Amino acid sequence: MAEKRKNNEEEIIVRVRVPRGKETFGVLEQRLGASRTRVRCLDGKTRICRIPGRLKRTLWVREGDIVLVEPWEYGGDEKGDIIFKYRKNQIDWLKKKGYLKELESVQEF
Repeated sequence: MAEKRKNNEEEIIVRVRVPRGKETFGVLEQRLGASRTRVRCLDGKTRICRIPGRLKRTLWVREGDIVLVEPWEYGGDEKGDIIFKYRKNQIDWLKKKGYLKELESVQEF
């Protein structure tokens, strides 16, 4: 949930979704079509991820977006689902809190 200020300042972050369980952060590398994308995850693996049907109309992604990936139970090293996309102010908060320390090493490639 985000709360807006009146003076055109940035939004104040109330809650930011962080990974739970097997979920991991990822950087979207390439859109492949048919709701499939190639995502470089911060656990060191590159996965072919899809946008689930319940999010297909609401979740719009581009190359370079920071997303939350849930690896599949079977074939989790190669495939996964994109379950959340972070906005710029949420990414800044995550960097400030230290969640995205590995992001600099991933973007060097």
